[in-house]
Amino acid sequence: MDDVAAWFLALYKATGIKLTIFYDGYDRARFFEGLVTTVKLSAYCLVLSLFLGALAAWFAGSRIAIVRRAVTGFVALFRNTPPLVQLYFFYFALGPLLPRVGGTPMLGSFGWAVVSLTLLETAFAAEIYRAGIEAVPKAMVEAAASLGYSRWQIYRLVMLPLALRATLPAMTNNLVNLVKTTTLAYAIAVPEMLYVSSQIWSDELNVPVMMNVLLICYFLLVGVLVYAMHRWERAIRVPGFGV
Repeated sequence: MDDVAAWFLALYKATGIKLTIFYDGYDRARFFEGLVTTVKLSAYCLVLSLFLGALAAWFAGSRIAIVRRAVTGFVALFRNTPPLVQLYFFYFALGPLLPRVGGTPMLGSFGWAVVSLTLLETAFAAEIYRAGIEAVPKAMVEAAASLGYSRWQIYRLVMLPLALRATLPAMTNNLVNLVKTTTLAYAIAVPEMLYVSSQIWSDELNVPVMMNVLLICYFLLVGVLVYAMHRWERAIRVPGFGV
């Protein structure tokens, strides 16, 4: 590790490329913390939006009209308003309304970022699931009903697994957008990668260098996600159906 730090320090002295995150312990620690925060924020929102999206798609097919309209309204609201406005609304409008615990807000900036981005991605995921559900052959649904399956069992055991297979490419694109959208958390001071990088380049005056570091880091994060999703897509593939 010391050899790597020494090499980057020598690189800076020789070329002016100021990668302090490799040879300065303080900058390295806060950049790593920002990277971890970005990964955690992406992971929480990814898992929650997949689950809540499937649930919203289930309610969208409810026999109760008010439930269907509520889901339609939710999807329309979050798909047709800017994500940054949603984030500000949750943090600045709803945040102060929550009770305080020990003098501190019940939800901090990270918590509100999870809530806002999860609901945003849930709205898109619900529509993706809905499209996949419509692609499920009706004969399969009727066969499950004839075997005595309940509506929930048909959805959980037949429709949702097949819909997921049909929609994984679109879902992958949605999750990629989610990772990129986490940068909006910068606006409410969540210490993710963009936020800590802006602190580093303000202190070290190395804006172009840190911009390139950010570009590479997000490219690698998205690349890992796409690779994992493609592996999952191949693992659950049913020949002749969906993907």
